Amino acid sequence: MSRVTNHRRRPPLALGLVLLATGLMFSAGGSAQSEYYRHVIFDNSGQLDIYWHSTASATAPSTLAGKAYRLPVESTIFHSPPNALRVEWKSQPKGSWNAEIHPVNFPNRFPELEGHTLFFWLYAPEAIAAADLPQVVLSDAKGGLQVATTPGRFTVPEPLGEFTGDIPAGRWVQVRIPLAERKSASVYSFQPERLQSLIFHQGRADGAKHVLIVDDIRIDDDHPDSTLPPASPDHVKAKGYDRHIVVQWQAAETPNLDHFVIHRALDGGNFEPIGIQLPDTHLYSDFIGRSEVTAQYRVVAVDRQDHASPPSAPATAATRKLSDDELLTMLQEAAFQYYWLASGRNSGMAHENVPGDDRIVATGASGFGIGALVVAVDRHFITRDEGLARLEKIVDFLERAPRYHGAWSHYMNDRTGQTMALFGMYDNGGDMVETSYLMQGLLTARQYFHGPKPRDQAIYRRITKLWEGVEWDWYKETEQSPFIYWHWSPQWGYQIHHPLIGFNESLATYLLAIASPTHPVSADMYYSGWASQNARALEYRQGWSGSSDGKLYGNGNTYYGIKLDVGVGTGGPLFFTQYVFMGFDPHKLHDRFTTSYFDNSRNIALINRAWCMDNPKHFEGYGPDAWGLTASFGFNGYSTPAPDTNSDEGTITLTGALSSFPYTPEASTAALKHYYRDLGAELWGIYGPRDNYNPSQHWVSFHYMGLNQAPIVAMVENYRTGLLWRTFMSNPEIPGLLQKLEAAERSVVARTPDRSSAASTP
Repeated sequence: MSRVTNHRRRPPLALGLVLLATGLMFSAGGSAQSEYYRHVIFDNSGQLDIYWHSTASATAPSTLAGKAYRLPVESTIFHSPPNALRVEWKSQPKGSWNAEIHPVNFPNRFPELEGHTLFFWLYAPEAIAAADLPQVVLSDAKGGLQVATTPGRFTVPEPLGEFTGDIPAGRWVQVRIPLAERKSASVYSFQPERLQSLIFHQGRADGAKHVLIVDDIRIDDDHPDSTLPPASPDHVKAKGYDRHIVVQWQAAETPNLDHFVIHRALDGGNFEPIGIQLPDTHLYSDFIGRSEVTAQYRVVAVDRQDHASPPSAPATAATRKLSDDELLTMLQEAAFQYYWLASGRNSGMAHENVPGDDRIVATGASGFGIGALVVAVDRHFITRDEGLARLEKIVDFLERAPRYHGAWSHYMNDRTGQTMALFGMYDNGGDMVETSYLMQGLLTARQYFHGPKPRDQAIYRRITKLWEGVEWDWYKETEQSPFIYWHWSPQWGYQIHHPLIGFNESLATYLLAIASPTHPVSADMYYSGWASQNARALEYRQGWSGSSDGKLYGNGNTYYGIKLDVGVGTGGPLFFTQYVFMGFDPHKLHDRFTTSYFDNSRNIALINRAWCMDNPKHFEGYGPDAWGLTASFGFNGYSTPAPDTNSDEGTITLTGALSSFPYTPEASTAALKHYYRDLGAELWGIYGPRDNYNPSQHWVSFHYMGLNQAPIVAMVENYRTGLLWRTFMSNPEIPGLLQKLEAAERSVVARTPDRSSAASTP
C-alpha cells in the first residue's frame, strides 16, 4: 500500500458532509514543523474551493480555469488526501495563460528550503502528449514586475514534457526536476532554496482542453529505500462532538516516518482517505458537518519511500448535538490544545504561531497559555499533577533565561533560552509589555496552585522570586520620566524609546508596576503616563488611531448609540479589552474617566459588533454573528483591524467575538455557532477556531497564533465562572494596588475636579 490514492471520491455534498482540509498540527516541542516546511511547497489546501496561495491568469483567446484569480481545488482526485490542485487550460495562438503555485508563507516560516530536487505528482483524467504539456518556470518571487534593485530570480522556461514524457490517463506520475541543472533567465542566479513559485504557462497552442491534477510539491533529496514498512499505529480512539470527531492514536517515532494517513468509513461504508498528519502529531480533527453521524477511523503510517503500514484497528465515534454549555467546553478544550500539544519541547513555553519556527517561543503568549493551563486543570482537561509539571517546566526555563533588569525578551530560543531579536537588532533586550502578560499568567498560577504540599509551596516561592525580580522602575528611563518605556537593551539602551500610553493593551504594565512589592513605580504614573494629558500623549493617541476622539484618554462620544467612556477613536481592536483582563477583573478597576472597565470593555465590544453589522465598507461575510475586528496575521500580513475606515480590511479574527464572552455572551454565542456549525469545514481544526478569515479576499488563515487561542480559553472561563479573575485578584499585592489607584484618583481629581479640564493635568 502506498501514499498514492489514485481516484478517490468524497461523499456527495447532498448528504450534508464536508471534510476538514486540515492544516498540519504538531505535538509538544517536536522539530517536525520546521523540518517539514523546509521541504514542502504544497500538500493540501485548507480551503474547499480555491487555493489562496496561487495565481491563475489568462490572456484571450487562451483560457485557464480559476476563481478570484486563483487555482481551483480538486477534492475528488488527489495523491494525498483530502485534495489537490486543478490546472485546466486551453492554449490558443496569440493567447497565453499562467498558473503559479506558492508555498504558504506563514509567520516565522523557516526561510530556506533544503534539497536538490523538485518533486511533484501529476494526474491526467485524459492522456496528454508530452508536446502538449505546458512550459515550467521556477522563481524565488511571486511573479509580476519586480523593482530593478530587488528583482525576482527565475529560470529559463522549459517544456514540462522533457521531465515527464507523455502523461497517461488515470495514473499518477511523479515529476523529478534536478535544481542544480536549471539555468537562470534573470540578471542574477536562481536560488532554489528561496523558491516561491512553481509556474506552469502556455506551451504549444494546440487549441484543445487539457486537465492536470497537481499534488504534493516539495524540494527534497532521494532517500534510501527501506526494507520494512513502518509499524501500524495503535490505541486509536475517537471522540464525537457537535459537528466533528477527534481521532487520537499512538505510534513509534522513527526517523524514516513521513506522515500518517487517516481513513474514515461513514455509517458502515467503505474506508476512504480523508487527511494526513505529521509524524509526531497523533491527533486529527475531522469536520463532518452535521450531528448524528457514526464514523469509523483507521490510521496508516507512511515512510519517505511511500511504504505504508497495515491499517490500525478501527475506532468508532458519533457526532451529537451539543448544548450551549457543552459547546463552550468543546471550544475551550480545543483551543487549550495549542498550548498543551504545540509548546516548546524544552521550555514548555508557547510558540508565537503554528506552523512556525520551532526554535521561537513567545513570552506574552506563554503568559496567556499559563492562564489557559489553569482553566484546563480546573475543567479536568488535564490532571492537576500534569498542569503543575508543565508550570514547573516553564519556571525552570524562565529561571535560566536571560533577564534585563528582571524583564524577559519578547522571543526566546526554546532550547537555550537566549533572546531572539525577531523584530530587528534593537529588539535584543527586555520587553515590558510581554513580561507583563507573562507575569499576569504566573501570578494567576501562583495562587491557583498555592496549597499545603511541599511541591505547591515550592512553586509559589519560585514564582514569587521571579515576580520580585522584575525591575519595573528601571523601565522609566529616568527618575523624572512620566512614562514607563516598552524596551531596554544592554547594547542599545532605550533606543526604541516607545512610551506606554493608553488606552491600549499595555495597561497591565502600569498595574503590575504599581503593585510590585520590590521595584514599584508611583501610582501617580497611572495618570502621568498611562492616562497622560501631555502633548506627547495626545499626539501619540491621535497618531496611531487617525482620530481625535479619545486623544485625551477619556472619550465620551457615542457610537451607534453606545457611550464610550475610554478609548481612542471607536475603541480600537478588541484585544485591548482581552489581554489585560484575562487576570485583572475589569469589574474592580475604575478611574476618573470611567466607573467600570467592565462596562467600558463591553461597550467597545458592542461598538465593534455594531460596526460589522453596519458594514460601511461593504465587506462580504459581516453580520450579527460574524464580527470581531482585532489583531491577527491575515491575507496582508500582521495587522490590527478595528471598527474604523482606516483599519477595517474585511478580516474577521475569530478570537475577537469568542474572547468577548464576558461582555457579549449572546452575541458571542451566535458567533461561535456560525463559525463552527456554518463555516467549520474551513474554520475549525485541531486547535479549535482558526485565526481569521476574509471572505472578500477569499482568504482563510492556515495557521494559529499563541496570542489568540488562550484568550478564548480564559475569557470564556471568566464568563462561565470568573475563575481567572477571582484567582488573580486573590494575590496579596492586588488590594494594595487598588488602594494606591484610589488615592491617585482622589489626588488628580482634587487638582482637576472638572474632567473637561483634564488636558491641563501635568
